[in-house]
Amino acid sequence: MLISQILDDAETIRVVARSGGKTRIINGARSVYSLAMEAARTGVGLAALIERKGLGETIDLDAAYKRGRLLSPINHPDPAHLHLTGTGLTHLGSAATRDSMHKKLSTDGEEQLTDSMKMFRMGLEGGKPAKGQVGVQPEWFYKGNGTMAVAPGAALMSPAFAKDAGEEPEVAGIYVIGDDGAPFRVGFTLSNEFSDHVTERVNYLFLAHSKLRNASFGPEILIGDLPSDIRGTSRILRDGKALWEKPFLSGETNMSHTIANLEHHHFKYSAFRQPGDVHVHMFGTATLSFADGIKTEAGDVFEIEAGDFGLPLRNPLEIEKPVKVSVKAL
Repeated sequence: MLISQILDDAETIRVVARSGGKTRIINGARSVYSLAMEAARTGVGLAALIERKGLGETIDLDAAYKRGRLLSPINHPDPAHLHLTGTGLTHLGSAATRDSMHKKLSTDGEEQLTDSMKMFRMGLEGGKPAKGQVGVQPEWFYKGNGTMAVAPGAALMSPAFAKDAGEEPEVAGIYVIGDDGAPFRVGFTLSNEFSDHVTERVNYLFLAHSKLRNASFGPEILIGDLPSDIRGTSRILRDGKALWEKPFLSGETNMSHTIANLEHHHFKYSAFRQPGDVHVHMFGTATLSFADGIKTEAGDVFEIEAGDFGLPLRNPLEIEKPVKVSVKAL
């Protein structure tokens, strides 16, 4: 089952479920957030709760997308209580990339490896622990709160000072925190973990700066288990034509960490277990147009799709105007 959110003509949020080839309104659901919190509080599974509420009128979700009526598939009434975070160096990449990494790891001495390669090797050796065990922690980064989340179809805004505006096609986990501080997974969705790769390459200590950018996710959330082998496509459109296109892989078959291990190392921090909060946690990628020498421009459209997740995630690129910032003493 896939769920999403739209705004109807009366500017009211409607929650939509896609199942068995039909896309229909979920009766009595005020938002995906309220639906998820109700499931957490009642102990009823999300799919079972949706079945209990029942489905109403049929919706043409693709038409709503084209009209700009899709929302992010989950939000929070207070954007400061939605957290955008992610992990890196978690994916094995293509066979060629994987082979070259393994060769480098086996032939270079410890002192010859970059910190990124050391982190990648740690994941290979300890990112998939036995069930019930804790594995090595991944690279982790913060992207911002709900003010940085961009709805499907809306523009990703690159700061005027950015050196690069590049896509990162990823799968993200969607979570709410229950009243007792327990994390609950709503499901999984496509995401564009938009980053500044030029700034990141200057020095790995600039990673934190490079990640403080918009992110988009959706349009639909997949309820249930994440498929182990996800195969999708990431492309950039310029003037309506494909400038760049490449397949991407995700799912645990193509990762050096389990989802459970990534979740553990995020939610082990009490700051991320605050009742009522929403988390969008991106699991990483091994496919970037930047790696192929692509330089994006304002007006380009990012498109990320994978069959398991319903509609593709599309966002045009805009460049923000320079902003003069000064600090005033009180």
